[in-house]
Order: sequence, then C-alpha cells, then structure tokens
Amino acid sequence: MQTHHMQQQQLHHFVFVHGSCHGAWCWFKLAAKLKLDGHRVTAIDLGGSGVDTRQLHEVRLVSAYLEPLMSFMESLPENEKVVLVGHSYGGIGTSLAMERFPTKVSVGIFLSAYMPHHDSPPAVLIQEYFTRLPEGFAMDCEFTFEEGLEHPPSSVLFGTSFLKEKAYSNCQLEDLELAMALMKPSWLYTKEMGGEDLITKERYGSGKRVFIVCEGDNVVPEEIQKWMISNYEPHEVKRIEEAGHMAMLTKPHELSQLLQEIAAKYN
Repeated sequence: MQTHHMQQQQLHHFVFVHGSCHGAWCWFKLAAKLKLDGHRVTAIDLGGSGVDTRQLHEVRLVSAYLEPLMSFMESLPENEKVVLVGHSYGGIGTSLAMERFPTKVSVGIFLSAYMPHHDSPPAVLIQEYFTRLPEGFAMDCEFTFEEGLEHPPSSVLFGTSFLKEKAYSNCQLEDLELAMALMKPSWLYTKEMGGEDLITKERYGSGKRVFIVCEGDNVVPEEIQKWMISNYEPHEVKRIEEAGHMAMLTKPHELSQLLQEIAAKYN
C-alpha cells in the first residue's frame, strides 16, 4: 500500500501586539486563519486595552502598559522562539520586547508600525509622525496634551468619523461597528520613550526585522511608512495592496500567507 507523506510544515507561534485604542480583538480574523493552519497564536491585550480591566490612569507608566506582553515573553521557555507582530503603535512594544528578549524572537514583523532605530529613542518616531501629519488630519479624535500643545498628545481616543473615514475606511461595516464598540483611550508615552538606551544595537539591533507596507493606509500614510523604512533598513520589505490601516481585517488571507512565509524564512 502506498503511503503519502504530507510535506512537513513548520509550525510557528505568532504573538500579536495591537496599536493605540485597540486590543487583542482586532486580530480575530487573522488568528482564526493561522490556527486553522496549525499555528499557535497569542494576541496580547496591553494594559488598559481590550478586555484588560485597568483604567487609563492605572497604566500611566509604559511598564504597566507593556506588562502583559513582557510577562508573556518572560513565561516562554528559554528555547522557544516566537514571531512577534506589531501593528501601528504596537511596533514600539514589539521593539522593546525584542530588546528585552532577543533570543526569544525569531523575527519582528512591523505591520505599518513604528519601527525605531537602535541609535535614537522611540520618541523620535512619535514626534516625526505628528510633525508629518497634514492639518486637520485627526478629525474627531480626542487628545489630551499634558506636555503642552507644542508636544505630541499625551493620550488619544479615535473618534467615530476618524474610524469611518480613515482607520476603517475600507473595512466591512461589521468591523467598523465592532471597533466603535471596543475603542479605548491610550497613552502615547512620548516622554518616557525619550529615554536613551531603551533599545540597543546589541539586542534589538541584532534581531531580524521585516516591515510590511500597508498600501492605502490613511492613519500611517505610506510616505511615513517609507520614511521609517529608509530611516532604519529592515531585512525585508513586503507590501499588501489595498490594505488600508487595518490589514488584519481587510486582508486576513493575504496577511496570513505572508506571515507564514516570513516565519518559515526566519525560522
């Protein structure tokens, strides 16, 4: 009797880090696809985000905000490597986790995400982002400015019109509805992110990085994505066409395939 051997597929553990105002919930379509293919998926709710019960004032320090991610990374066995995926503001948590646990990350994937350079504090990216935004960009987003108006906002909550017309402009209406129900305010931690040596060449800088450009992104415009890429060349740049900002909702199939390809390559 002939036996057919299935090609041995490498299984990976994907860890997802959401952006501002979001939570682990935003990865639901992508997580389902990856699990169906046999992979492990951990979507983190950062402090005060998603179903994490802490209030905004309880996650005033970036350590409290990133605690769920860092605790999870800490809990991994020494010999286990994960594929870390950060979206939007989640790129900062991703880079800090790569810094703290360089041996536990096979590759850091930046999905239209803040990708800091090891030579300058992550705050530089936040400042650059707000400098480059066109006038009137933020629409009905709610900001607080504890450092004064000449500095980036202290906290942000995406507004309904901003979600409809920018962040979720090419999402299904159900996705928009879900997002409007689940948005929570987030701190940007710009002052804390100004610290020297938060990321180093020896640790974060020695890791593998792949940037995924989201075409048609109205939150992190392509020119800002391209500026981050040229500012700190990743090992590879991939693109997802017509993704908009929320590629995990608009293009879960393409993104799932792409993540698996990247994971296999940097295994």
